[in-house]
Amino acid sequence: MALTRKIFLRGSLLLSIGAVAGFLLGCLFSAPPVIGCNEDDLTPVPDTGFVSPAASEAPAASVLETAPEPPEKWVCLTFDDGPSKTTPEVLSALNAAGVHATFFVVATDYNEKYLPLITEAAAAGHQIALHSASHEYSDIYQSSSAYWQDIALLKERIGPYINTDAIHYLRFPGGSTNTVSRRYGGKGIMSQLKQEASEKGYASIDWNVCAEDAVGGKPSASTIYRNIVRETGEQTQCVVLMHDSATTHTTAEALPDIIRWYQDQGFTFCTVEQVIPVP
Repeated sequence: MALTRKIFLRGSLLLSIGAVAGFLLGCLFSAPPVIGCNEDDLTPVPDTGFVSPAASEAPAASVLETAPEPPEKWVCLTFDDGPSKTTPEVLSALNAAGVHATFFVVATDYNEKYLPLITEAAAAGHQIALHSASHEYSDIYQSSSAYWQDIALLKERIGPYINTDAIHYLRFPGGSTNTVSRRYGGKGIMSQLKQEASEKGYASIDWNVCAEDAVGGKPSASTIYRNIVRETGEQTQCVVLMHDSATTHTTAEALPDIIRWYQDQGFTFCTVEQVIPVP
């Protein structure tokens, strides 16, 4: 379920940067609460209106010098709200296919026992990026300081499992242009956070393909697959939003078919850091 600089790659608007849809509150005692917000609160998908101020201010050559030339057709599979009991299935599918993905992780009171999976994912070549410690919109979007305190707590909690100083990518809960943040921090809170993230050296990552696997209900694996195929359409540079939370088991089920479909279409699988430069 992601201050901002949006990046043009190869003359094509690279989707931007931002964060994910979480989940709705669930059972308080028998199961961890489901994190999230309504679909209308999220960053629009696909979002074609982003242009990173940093990218537009810098000469194109200087942007390209910071990263290798990306392939003509590429796709980044990204997962929010893990690690969880679903993560081992996701890693198994990715590793079996030889595909590397990017995980925007959380560190709530409910997934502490799964945090060692961060080390396992990184060791397998997957990218670890920041999402949120609490994923509580009412807390993290109260103010700029509240958001960065949440990020500091996230880094503290995952620090035993990954070198957090080497992480330069994040995704805002709800995406970089979400509307839910306005309820708590006012209309300008996301603009402020995007600018601050950029100043702190973070690339904030949104998406232009959404699996819709964590916004209401529990879609089947076939529905998730169809959503991704439909939203990919004719796009040749894709950042796909999925979730590896405790409630998105069907995403793991759909993953082998999703990978095969992108392979059949001639896409190269990349991590986010391989195609989107750090500011």
